[in-house]
Amino acid sequence: MDDDATPLRLGFSTGYWSAGPPAGAAEAVAAADELGLDSVWTAEAYGSDAFTPLAWWGAGTRTVRLGTGIAQMAARTPTATAMAAMTLDHLSGGRFVLGLGASGPQVVEGWYGQPYPRPLERTREYVDIVRQVLRREEPVRIDGAHYQLPLRSGTGQGKALRSTVHPLRTDLPIHLAAQGPRNTALAAEIADGWLPFLFSPRLSAAYAEHLADGFARRAPERSPSSEFEVCAAVPVALGRDVEQAADALRPHFALYIGGMGSGSANYHREAVERLGHEAACAEIARRWADGDRPGAAAAVPTELVLDVALAGNPAQLREQLAPWTASVVTTLIIQTDPRALPQVVAALRP
Repeated sequence: MDDDATPLRLGFSTGYWSAGPPAGAAEAVAAADELGLDSVWTAEAYGSDAFTPLAWWGAGTRTVRLGTGIAQMAARTPTATAMAAMTLDHLSGGRFVLGLGASGPQVVEGWYGQPYPRPLERTREYVDIVRQVLRREEPVRIDGAHYQLPLRSGTGQGKALRSTVHPLRTDLPIHLAAQGPRNTALAAEIADGWLPFLFSPRLSAAYAEHLADGFARRAPERSPSSEFEVCAAVPVALGRDVEQAADALRPHFALYIGGMGSGSANYHREAVERLGHEAACAEIARRWADGDRPGAAAAVPTELVLDVALAGNPAQLREQLAPWTASVVTTLIIQTDPRALPQVVAALRP
């Protein structure tokens, strides 16, 4: 996060599963390790989970860090998440990164049957519990608005407990997914890293201000802000030129802008609108709502794609990478067809 930071690192995201595991994912995770990438990340929505593929595919790796990008907080209690994190950290020899996110009300309420209001307050309590488990200094206790340990309205037989497992690292890194200014500042305040999506390097100065707001409130016992990581998931497509490569990414952005969230709350669309693409977002959403998926994809402008992604031939990808290297991003997490990962990495490396 400072001017003397190490060069931009590369990671790889296996992405979400559709009907089944993405073709070539296992091989891509092995390649990420062999190519010396910084990290591999898995995702979850309302199908496959993030922890199981990371453990399965990561079992054959030796050096690459293994991160959840992201594990949804509503999917597990904080202590269950801490248990999974400690277990994977032991099994990987201290290579696990816990990426957490609040998701959105459509998934949280519709899939998990959990309340969504006040997600920042809920996140703060959640991370506090996970850190208590990891420190293992005393039995875990919290009397929060969203979580109580022991449960205050229970049978009265609940007992504050301390993990039977000794964590391999009490400072296991926790990263928070965030898109809005307040959530980004919260990541800088209480976490060890920020996992942005739909990040644009041209707004890096504004992102730095949001992070600075959080750093100003950061507790002294947290890791130094100079070690804070910004690991941005970035769609990347190789092609003979920008337009052909962008065509491969347009359906991806049409889904997030037009098909994610609800009619009144789509945080992905709001993030893109903050970049100045309000008119394009409105047209994409209109076509998606009409059931015109190809039309929604066609309505994604190339300018929007290049704002938040990399698309083109190898020389064009390297040229587009320059502003990312100069931004607050410390790790660029490649989102691409797993079978194309070696070619993409070769294109991005000098």
